[in-house]
Amino acid sequence: MPVSALVKTDVPFVTSLGVGAHLQAWGVPAERIFELDWWQTWRFPTGQLEITAAPSQHFSGGGLKDGSTTLWSSLVIRTPGHSVFFSGDIGPTPEYAAIRAAFRPFDLVMLEVEALNPSWGHIHLRPANALQALDLLDGGAFLPVHWGTFSLSTHAWDEPAATLFELAPAHSGQLNMARLGEAVEPAHAECVTPWWRAVDAVAVKAPAAEPVAETLPTSVPWPLD
Repeated sequence: MPVSALVKTDVPFVTSLGVGAHLQAWGVPAERIFELDWWQTWRFPTGQLEITAAPSQHFSGGGLKDGSTTLWSSLVIRTPGHSVFFSGDIGPTPEYAAIRAAFRPFDLVMLEVEALNPSWGHIHLRPANALQALDLLDGGAFLPVHWGTFSLSTHAWDEPAATLFELAPAHSGQLNMARLGEAVEPAHAECVTPWWRAVDAVAVKAPAAEPVAETLPTSVPWPLD
């Protein structure tokens, strides 16, 4: 749901340090914005929901002059009965062990697995690094996110899924590979089936066209997220 729609509700905006100014520019009232530093926690006033900003390895800003002017965080979302870790965009970091020590066990771990390019290894998790991060976080149901959405790198859209399907059995946690848009209960997820293979098999073929000469790119662009 876009910010413009959320502004019309009464929901709070819990975010990282420095992001509040952007939200206010988009019309969010200041009293509904709660900025968090790493390890700070916001508690829902009338319930038992807690959101904690946890360390992350990435960068903020998408323009030429706004790089790293706001804090980038992962999130730990907790109730008395459940605990979830959401990475957002993230790279390898030893802070996973500190997050585990403070908040484990996790019922669900959501880690990004897109952007398979060695040049981006410090700001994005490739599948193999995501599984190492899962081990550092002490397992839990593992839901890979940030894949199959748009072409950020040069690999096939389903390569992260195929790699995880191959490597995950050797690591802790139960891999959850829900179909795109599918609702799933992580604690009761069935064994993963490689559904992405069927998606490629039934793809509509475009009419044949005259072959066009292609050249390989001389460099890979810096990711915008």
